[in-house]
Amino acid sequence: MASTNPFKTAISTGKLQIGMWQSLGAAITAEICAHAGFDWLLIDGEHGTNTLVTIRDQLQVIENSPSHGIVRISDVSVAEVKQVMDAGAQTVLVPMVDTPQQAAEMARAMRYAPLGIRGNGANVARVSGYGRDSDYLSNANQMACLLVQAETQTALDNLDEICAIDGVDGVFIGPSDLAASMGYLGKPTDPVVQAAIEDAITRIAKAGKAPGILMADETLARRYMALGALFVAVGSDVAMLAKGSDALAAKYLGGKATSSKGQVY
Repeated sequence: MASTNPFKTAISTGKLQIGMWQSLGAAITAEICAHAGFDWLLIDGEHGTNTLVTIRDQLQVIENSPSHGIVRISDVSVAEVKQVMDAGAQTVLVPMVDTPQQAAEMARAMRYAPLGIRGNGANVARVSGYGRDSDYLSNANQMACLLVQAETQTALDNLDEICAIDGVDGVFIGPSDLAASMGYLGKPTDPVVQAAIEDAITRIAKAGKAPGILMADETLARRYMALGALFVAVGSDVAMLAKGSDALAAKYLGGKATSSKGQVY
C-alpha cells in the first residue's frame, strides 16, 4: 500500500482534484475509469450496488492507476469505517453528517489510539499487505483522510462547528439531499438551493477545510471551483453509460429507448 496519501496532500495544499463517481459495483468499470486520468474515483457504498468485497476489488484495480480511490460508506458507522480502511481505503467519505458530534466520532473511527478508536487488525488486512508492511501502523493515522457530507439544512446550521472538528479534512456538499431537506426535492439547481451551496463552499474554505461537491453540469461545476471547491466529481459511471447508450441508440432507433419487451419507456 502507498505510504502517503496524495489526495490528502493535494487538498491540504489547495490543489484542485477532479473526480468521478463509481456506482456500478464493477471492478472492470473502475479500472477503465481509473486510467482515464481522474485525480480520484469515488466507490459508492451508500447508493451504489457495492459490498465490502466489491469495494476491495475496486480499490485493488484503482491502486495502480493515476487515480486515488475514495470509499463512501453507507452511514455514520464506526464499523464500516474500520472495514473499508482495512480493505485498503485511506480516504473515506461519510454521508449525512449533521452534527459536530457525528463528525468527531468519524474522526476517531479513522485513527488508532491514542488519537482514535480504530480497531487494530492490520496484521491480517489488505491495507498492510497482510502484515508484510511493518511501517503501516506508524503511518496510518497521518495517511487517514476524512471527508464528511453536509447534505441537510441541519448540517448547514452546524457547518461551522463541523468544520472546527480536528480530523475532518474536507466537507462535501450533497446537492440532491440538500435540496430535498430544504423543500426542493428533485430541484438541486433551484436558485435558493444554489445560494445555500455557494455559501457553504465559502464557509468551508474560510474555515480552512476542503470543500467538495458532485456536479455534472459543467457551468455549475466550474462555478464551484471558482468559489474554492477543491475536490469536485464531474460525472458518474452510471450517467456515462446511460447517456452514451441513449445517444448511440438514437442514431439508429430515432431516440426511442425500449424495454426488453419492446415497449417504449
